[in-house]
Amino acid sequence: MNGKVIFITGATSGIGRIITEMCIKKGHIVYATGRNEPSLEMLSKLGANVFQADLTKIEDIERVCRNLPPLDVAIMNAGLGIFQNAFDLLDDNINEMIDVNVRAPMLMTRRLSQSMIKRKKGHIIFIGSQAGKVATRKASIYAATKHAITGFANGLRMELAPFDVKVTAIYPGPIDTPFLQKVDATNAYRKSIEKFLLKPEKVATGIVNCIDKPVREINLPKVMGFTSKLYAVAPRLVEMLGSGFFNKK
Repeated sequence: MNGKVIFITGATSGIGRIITEMCIKKGHIVYATGRNEPSLEMLSKLGANVFQADLTKIEDIERVCRNLPPLDVAIMNAGLGIFQNAFDLLDDNINEMIDVNVRAPMLMTRRLSQSMIKRKKGHIIFIGSQAGKVATRKASIYAATKHAITGFANGLRMELAPFDVKVTAIYPGPIDTPFLQKVDATNAYRKSIEKFLLKPEKVATGIVNCIDKPVREINLPKVMGFTSKLYAVAPRLVEMLGSGFFNKK
């Protein structure tokens, strides 16, 4: 009876899948979207209401939003990263990262927030990244998309405050999920930060916990919050320390 109506993007893999499973177990009414049909079928068997969708396509965004009920919580989790120098990326790579990481959550937020505003009730959670606060080499485009979400979340929070709609931004460091293999096929990045990788279950737990206790932002691990503050006052030092996260080739 205390379950909330929750919508999750990027629900078919990584932390999105774990968040979805946790929310179902907690008794929430879950709507989930992703590209992978077999994973969606599995989530459907667990009790989720699923939509197969490609969030780079406006028609899919509109179809999903049109078929959702009024939401208590929207978790914008879908993300895409390709870790290469900006000058080595293809235009299609850049456009896809912008579409998935920036354009889709902004367009969906505009649509889904309407009913929250009318009801004066709701919570929007953005899964950002520490890259949205502190960029690293070979991640300039990805960092730019996460910087954009940081700015969007901060501004949106003030815009929705009069309607009692909460906005939370989650800033995890690197997470030990298949995402790392997708962003860097050489696996060099994963090897360089192996000691610092977050367990996906820990990140998912932090996100699910803030559903009941909305906060402004969550940094994972907490020390990352200090790193971003240090970057504001000593950017050259932080850039020097972070330069070893990729091979220089």
